[in-house]
Amino acid sequence: MDAQLPRTALLVRMALPDNVCPWGLRARHLLRSHGYAFEERLLTSREEVEAFKAANGVKTTPQVWIAGQRIGGHDELRQWLGLKLHDSKAISYRPVITLFAMAGAMALALSMATMGTPFTLHAAEWFVGMAMCLLAFLKLKDIEGFVTGFIGYDLLARAWLPYAYVYAWAEAAAGVLMLSGQLVWLSSAIALFIGGVGAVSVIKAVYIEKRELTCACVGGGSNVPLGFVSLLENVTMIAMAFWMLAMHGAA
Repeated sequence: MDAQLPRTALLVRMALPDNVCPWGLRARHLLRSHGYAFEERLLTSREEVEAFKAANGVKTTPQVWIAGQRIGGHDELRQWLGLKLHDSKAISYRPVITLFAMAGAMALALSMATMGTPFTLHAAEWFVGMAMCLLAFLKLKDIEGFVTGFIGYDLLARAWLPYAYVYAWAEAAAGVLMLSGQLVWLSSAIALFIGGVGAVSVIKAVYIEKRELTCACVGGGSNVPLGFVSLLENVTMIAMAFWMLAMHGAA
């Protein structure tokens, strides 16, 4: 649609000494990246901002004009350019995929640094341990939000709420112990217990009761759907517990 009009634009954005509007900078990037030649006008005082809003009948800045036609703010500009708007409430596996990808990259890098090759059995162990630590961190940074989501489906937490608080710390402890290679019997016992209860809880909530829930695995307020990925997380913990016991015994 925008290709039918001259690729010239006017961007008016707020740039106060103590507050540079991030949406104005994002709008500027959109215009540049889409090949627009544009004039940029900065509102450098609160008085200028309020006067601009009143004169143009708008409530927010930035504001963009293309070929003399007012498009609106950042979101309207994205729509004008045919781009999707970010939906913070959209259901997505991105957070957990990103976390596992980062844990995997860290484990491979550590294996390379210590053993000269990224592909070792230790790398697999470190991957699970790091993933558990990262997941625990996300839970603990907003423990109340995690607990609220967790008790919606975890069977033990619903029966005894303090378990939700214990779970986050237990996952962290098991992850750290797996990374250290110490007290394998303890880390394995923790992983078996929380992974087993978690797997049963997910199977019951998702596959038996057919409930549509969000997973608290990456902390409170996440939009990761409860389902296969959540079950895989718990099954992986169980599998790693048996692996650690088989490979390292009672170390």
